[in-house]
Amino acid sequence: MKIDVLEMTPTKAELVISDTNPTFVNAIRRTIVADVPKMAINNVEFHLGPIMDESNKAYESISPLFDEIVSHRLSLVPIPTDLEQFNFRSECSCGGEGCPSCTIMYSLNKKGPCTVYSGDLEPVGSEHLKIKDDLIPIVKLAEDQALLVYATAELGRGKDHAKWQATVGAGYRYAADIEIENGKCDAGCSCAEICPKDVLVKDGRKLKAEHPEKCNLCNSCVEMCEVEAIKVTGNPSKLNFRFETDGSMAAKDVLLKGLSILEERFEQLREQLSALE
Repeated sequence: MKIDVLEMTPTKAELVISDTNPTFVNAIRRTIVADVPKMAINNVEFHLGPIMDESNKAYESISPLFDEIVSHRLSLVPIPTDLEQFNFRSECSCGGEGCPSCTIMYSLNKKGPCTVYSGDLEPVGSEHLKIKDDLIPIVKLAEDQALLVYATAELGRGKDHAKWQATVGAGYRYAADIEIENGKCDAGCSCAEICPKDVLVKDGRKLKAEHPEKCNLCNSCVEMCEVEAIKVTGNPSKLNFRFETDGSMAAKDVLLKGLSILEERFEQLREQLSALE
């Protein structure tokens, strides 16, 4: 198996995996979506009663949205996750009581009129746990409205709830095998122009596939070619795999953790099969 990295940013990865099959690549996709853990807010406590500011002005502890909706929006805010630092709460030495090794506490104190954003969540502790994507709107407070909230984040997996899903848009497709019979083609047609991904380019009187990795198998060029000089087929042993993260973890870390989980599962399966001999 061979892996070529086409793009790797903190929030996006695109790979070409050769000498493989869709089953294996789909196993990677399912693992990074459902099994790679991340931090997410799982408990929100709302202050009840009036909220006072520095000048002793009283604000009503209320917002235009139900508390349940505000809690749901807070739970979907990407929380910075370091899997080397945090444990699952159920597996932590604190016995699930909650400690700096398994939980992150955030406070939110905003008074209207204003819009409450994700960046208004202040970590109780280290500043490196501050929300990176700080412009996610949560709720808009009117005059004399205020929110005083304490939220607790903990590790979880996407198979338990979408708020613990570190990746979005994970998918794969067959890589394209593009054959061009330049003996038939005089590069006078508009096959290159109609390609939505700029895969084909004209080279003198010839047509060539300069960026086959961009091809999405739409077959627009095949349909346009009147002399049937182009043939595009999907290659099931070579797949383009891509995914994005919600920003809580780097794409590289998500991929490495997913591969580590798969490796561990295959090793367990090998040991179980060996025990049958």
